[in-house]
Amino acid sequence: MSITAEQQELVTTVRAVLAKHGDSAAMRRGLDAERGYDEQLWKLLCEQVGVAALAIPEEFGGVGVGLVEALLVVEELGRTLAAPPMLGSAVLGVQALLLAGNAEANERLLPEVAEGARTLALCWAGTTGWDSFGVRAEGETLTGTAHYVLDGSHAQSLLVLTAEGLFEVDDDAAGITRTSVPTMDPTRRLTTVKFAGVPATLLGAVDVARLRDIAWAAVTAEQLGAAERCLDMTVEYSKSRVQFGRPIGSFQALKHRMADMYVLVESTRSVAYLAISGLATGTADPVDVAAARLHATTTLNSVVSETVQLHGGIAITWEHDAHLFFKRAHGDAQLFGAPARPLPRPA
Repeated sequence: MSITAEQQELVTTVRAVLAKHGDSAAMRRGLDAERGYDEQLWKLLCEQVGVAALAIPEEFGGVGVGLVEALLVVEELGRTLAAPPMLGSAVLGVQALLLAGNAEANERLLPEVAEGARTLALCWAGTTGWDSFGVRAEGETLTGTAHYVLDGSHAQSLLVLTAEGLFEVDDDAAGITRTSVPTMDPTRRLTTVKFAGVPATLLGAVDVARLRDIAWAAVTAEQLGAAERCLDMTVEYSKSRVQFGRPIGSFQALKHRMADMYVLVESTRSVAYLAISGLATGTADPVDVAAARLHATTTLNSVVSETVQLHGGIAITWEHDAHLFFKRAHGDAQLFGAPARPLPRPA
């Protein structure tokens, strides 16, 4: 996939906004905020850039440019460790609604999502992860527990994925219990949502395999952004850190290690963009998506480990962001599950 001029302009704009309003200090303020992210930054991105509206069709109040542009924004957010409701609501929640194909629900919910005024939370995973459904439907009543829900603590709309299809639940309905769960990654909050005989409305059937592919592609984009930022941080540090009277970046052994980091990042960009463009056009090969997911996980884990080592002791201090990228890497490796290995291509 080649980035068009319009897409590059979007990336440049989002990166500029994040550089000015979403730096490390803003990200860290968000850690202590009620929702776990900087709400003013999210409002700015929605109102001035329209990031939440990118993948929403124009007929439902969105911009309608598509999935590629939305995931380019996810990639940029990955560079900053910011975790507003882009991944969970504007990508995963929106795609689940569109796949269900319920025009009435889309007309009612998506315009507010596009404006950033409504947050969707997709309740999906069982106790063992996203290979099973945490909630079961009995007619129009839901029972069970959804685990690892993004934006689940504050979302105005709960979408529940079950074996019978996608359901909508009023967020203030009786029988719903939301519990924040401790995570290793402090930059992303997850919630357990329990349903005890909660009335719900069936929106329609969902192609779960495609939704999982979209989720994997979105995390891959985030991992790519984080890995690229770790590489940039490491190169910059190697130019300023002096040892034995010279910058450590001048040592051949460290040049080789950073070159290896670069190769990992750029190869991840290639496989990630191949998978994303295929999903956007409906021509994605499941093997490409699985390969991108696995390679991005390997890349971020490897790059962030090198980042910590090449920064030395400063990397494990609270003041430096390296340890936060390390924790994000391990969190992303588990988010939405992962294929054991890419399936072999048919002969």
